[in-house]
Amino acid sequence: MAANPLDKILKPRFPAVAVGIESDTASVVQLDRTRGTFVIKRAASVNLSPELIRPAFDSPNISDPAELGRALTALLNSAGLLRQRKWSTALPEAAIRSAVITIEGATTSRRETEEVFEWKIERTFGAPMSQLRLSREQLAPDANKQARYLVNAIRLEVLAEYEAVFASLGWHVGLVLPRHAGEEQWLRNGHQGDGLLLTAHDEGFTAVLVRADRILTLRSVFCDEAERDDELHRVLLFYRQRTDAGKQDETTSLNRLLVVGEHLDKARVAEIAEDTFGVRLKPLAAADVGLMIPPGDLGFDTIAAPAGLARLAW
Repeated sequence: MAANPLDKILKPRFPAVAVGIESDTASVVQLDRTRGTFVIKRAASVNLSPELIRPAFDSPNISDPAELGRALTALLNSAGLLRQRKWSTALPEAAIRSAVITIEGATTSRRETEEVFEWKIERTFGAPMSQLRLSREQLAPDANKQARYLVNAIRLEVLAEYEAVFASLGWHVGLVLPRHAGEEQWLRNGHQGDGLLLTAHDEGFTAVLVRADRILTLRSVFCDEAERDDELHRVLLFYRQRTDAGKQDETTSLNRLLVVGEHLDKARVAEIAEDTFGVRLKPLAAADVGLMIPPGDLGFDTIAAPAGLARLAW
């Protein structure tokens, strides 16, 4: 079947390379695809100086843009990607906030819907839309047939910090998303049943429930490390209620668990998931999600986010 000529206009083409930036590290990935499997073509990671990046939604993130630029240049040099100009970027979880926005009740026009959406954005993120850069993905309606959207929001002044560094390197960055948005791509692979991503960061964790190729719901939790087990129990109980409510047959049960980040113990998470859902799940490794990583020092946790964004090229 011939490709739709409108696809080039309506569907953006993303590069097969991406960079991931965290408070203490930066990593870069170039992917290739063969026989349905994604293969790391080039990849590298570099440690960043302490306090160079202080991820936050409401305050400046980068203490020394020139130093970050030098670190990223060294990273690309080590990966052999200095000539690459088009990028997708995963930023720290604390820099970009995510939420599911529900439009309750019926609206009489598209304009009214957008007015309600704008009010919801300001209430959820504590800033008007004029101060934010948003990405919006429409989700399946809830049980009451109300419209729902997955929204990622970053303050314009925070985004400008990162974009200034990217511009100094001659980069053209078309996609800027939080870390979990890259990692969740490894659960959007057409499998039957539900997949749960739990990604940890310094201030807590983000949990994303995926059904087939669509996000079902998302929770961002900010807590101390000592509170993580209790908070994880609460989130998983909430997800069990959601999955039970939406379950139509046996194929919609939770059967995939992806845990990313050193602040979550994978074995402990598996125990809590088994207590909550009554199923034993082994946290997925790179090969389980169709990503082949060559032997070396780079682990899946380090490159899962940028590799997930690079996966969008296909």
